[in-house]
Amino acid sequence: MKEKGISTYALINKHHISSSTINRLRHNQGVTTQMIDDLCTILDCNVEDILKYEKSDNK
Repeated sequence: MKEKGISTYALINKHHISSSTINRLRHNQGVTTQMIDDLCTILDCNVEDILKYEKSDNK
């Protein structure tokens, strides 16, 4: 977001991303694939620019 000059305020007010979704992202909780797509569109980036896969020890 810093690289693109987009603030949390802009995500909430200009792009209509809910504050609860912002909170979920900050706390590494799940979001929908639609939300990931929306964020990539807003930030003009690829999925791998905002996501990192880490294998879990749990099955």
